[in-house]
Amino acid sequence: MSIRHLRAVFRKEVLHIFRDRSTFILVLLTPISLLFIMAYALTVDIQQVPVAVLDRDESRLSRRFVHQLTVGEELDLHARVDSLGEIDALLRRGRIKAGLIIRPPFERQLITADGAPLQILIDGTEPESGAFAMDQIARRADAFVGQVLAQEAGLGMTLDGLSSPIQYHVTALYNPALKPRVDMVPGLISLVLGFPALSVALTLAHEREHGTLEQVMVTPVSRAELLIGKMLPYLAVGMVNVVVIPLIALITFDIPFNGSFSLFFLLSIAFLFAMLSMGTLVGVFMRTQPAALALSFLVIFFPGFFMTGIFFPLASMPAEVRLEAMFLPGTHYAVIARSVFLRAAGLAQLWPQSLALLGLGTLFVSVAAFSFRKKLG
Repeated sequence: MSIRHLRAVFRKEVLHIFRDRSTFILVLLTPISLLFIMAYALTVDIQQVPVAVLDRDESRLSRRFVHQLTVGEELDLHARVDSLGEIDALLRRGRIKAGLIIRPPFERQLITADGAPLQILIDGTEPESGAFAMDQIARRADAFVGQVLAQEAGLGMTLDGLSSPIQYHVTALYNPALKPRVDMVPGLISLVLGFPALSVALTLAHEREHGTLEQVMVTPVSRAELLIGKMLPYLAVGMVNVVVIPLIALITFDIPFNGSFSLFFLLSIAFLFAMLSMGTLVGVFMRTQPAALALSFLVIFFPGFFMTGIFFPLASMPAEVRLEAMFLPGTHYAVIARSVFLRAAGLAQLWPQSLALLGLGTLFVSVAAFSFRKKLG
């Protein structure tokens, strides 16, 4: 075996890795990206869960208790509201994961250990965050009661060995039994509906790989028209799935559907547009099908699995990852699917996610059209 020959082959392959964009992404960038994605997503450390407080007692102790809720990084006091309707609106829009209602006479009942009631409403469409918020509220309430018994009542004791004078009334909205399947299946729809994006990427890469784009070079079709024309058949197939897949969820998995199907259908089209545009962008940059497949899983499906809030709460991820998740269509569509299925939300609550999908789709297809060249080289 010749060392000189081995060195020559080795040098050739190293140059190929760094010169060929597809191979470089596949062998170097993909493992690094997967490590970051999975490390952030699988390390569940929920923080900054947004809650709203309705303080109807408005006493000195109730204000102290509300302040104690915000100590640390676990809970974020998103809003102080004046009515139950405001809490319901925030929950329906997905702005908060829990609402706390403090009723009078909270201060007097707390001092006398006479069963002070606390009502907690949690968002059952994301059980992990809602249950975490409920647990944190209960922990801080018990700690606060211990302080009150020692300082206000002058008893010189804590709750050790005693039952808490707090009476918790917990209601899980939209998913009363907190069944994981009820939350999971609507979120999974964003994953399964996204597969046509893979087909678009592979189709474009296949045509570039086999030279069939030569026929397009002599046509007057613009770049945008060509790319959108290739997307339309997959959009039509996706629209069929938008009808079939919710029926499977309803019949097979017994998932409730409380919202408007026409709204769900229209917003699903916006999601398909965004996903297909993303797949088109991948196909434009990759020259071979294996490379397009690898990049599709790297930028579409692995982030869609780990970073869109379907399996792991976004609140458990760093702020930088949550910002990156906003550029994934699945992040917005998971909110839409859960909100329409479970919360019966309308366009008044879902317009931010709708605009985000349309904006992402327009951005991706515009970049793809700008980057695409109707030539082989």
